Amino acid sequence: MSITDEALLGGVALGQPDAIEEFISRYERRVYGAALAIVRDRSLAQEVAQDAFLRVWRHADTYDPRRRSVNTWLMRITHNLCVDALRVRRPLAVDPATLLDLTDGEHDPARDMHALAPVRAALRTLPPEQARTVLLAAMYGYNAQMISELDHIPLGTAKTRIRLGLEKLRLSLNESHADEELR
Repeated sequence: MSITDEALLGGVALGQPDAIEEFISRYERRVYGAALAIVRDRSLAQEVAQDAFLRVWRHADTYDPRRRSVNTWLMRITHNLCVDALRVRRPLAVDPATLLDLTDGEHDPARDMHALAPVRAALRTLPPEQARTVLLAAMYGYNAQMISELDHIPLGTAKTRIRLGLEKLRLSLNESHADEELR
């Protein structure tokens, strides 16, 4: 007869080595698979999985079966750790050509610049603060919270600048695309 997840987690909370070993054995593939699907890096997924089990071991006594299943609780822990891990890595610059998929495997700076011309022109039509937030979000992967902290502005202002900037950029690019089709 198999031990229920809740009973197993109770053993983890009590520090029972057999319960800890069984819990890890039961969930290690799921946790690692979920982490890998989110972070897309094997070594980082392994780190996240280890951290998730360490967090379970430390906080097993806080689990409340009335709120969610053990699996859901563990997947939420894993997801949160993945998000934290990605935030640490996020400030790294992303190659704009890769982000916009302009190179098709071959780098041609002249073609890339030509393809980016409408985007650059559309960005110039935005108010400077909106252009900055759009570039930080789209090109460098910053989220509204990061932009808020970087520019010392309220979070709501950062969100609004991103949303309005993207809307204006989309409209401008659609207009320039329609103009090209008319030619």
